Amino acid sequence: MRRIWLSGVFAISVLLVACGVGAPAEVRQIPPPPDVAAVPADALRTGTNLASKVITPGKGTRHPQPNSQVTVHYTGWTTDGRTFDSSVSRGEPSTFGLDEVIEGWTEGVQLMVEGEKRRFWIPARMAYEGAPGKPQGMLVFDIELIKILS
Repeated sequence: MRRIWLSGVFAISVLLVACGVGAPAEVRQIPPPPDVAAVPADALRTGTNLASKVITPGKGTRHPQPNSQVTVHYTGWTTDGRTFDSSVSRGEPSTFGLDEVIEGWTEGVQLMVEGEKRRFWIPARMAYEGAPGKPQGMLVFDIELIKILS
């Protein structure tokens, strides 16, 4: 009886790992943009030193507010070109409130309109500076604003 129980536990463990439950999340590496290491001279800068560049203009006219719910596709890289998070690699956009994310996202996504894709260079102090287990230093994100929900 003990042998059957252990076999069942093993089978369930294998199934959970295969489904990604309990396994460390791995992010599929997406090739970084050529300007990932440093902010290019032609990037726009805000007063907080958030830098950005429009990759694809949007067709909308409305900008999100600091507490808006938005749906986006995004990829984030460290300046050495390592992908650390990506809705693109997961194949599904993400929805969240702009008051629930890092400061650089809250400020940056408000510059966008629906349909726009923009690259951001977010200074460490507007990202995860000092947070354990989070990427450190300046971070680079490509963000596509799909929809402003509220």
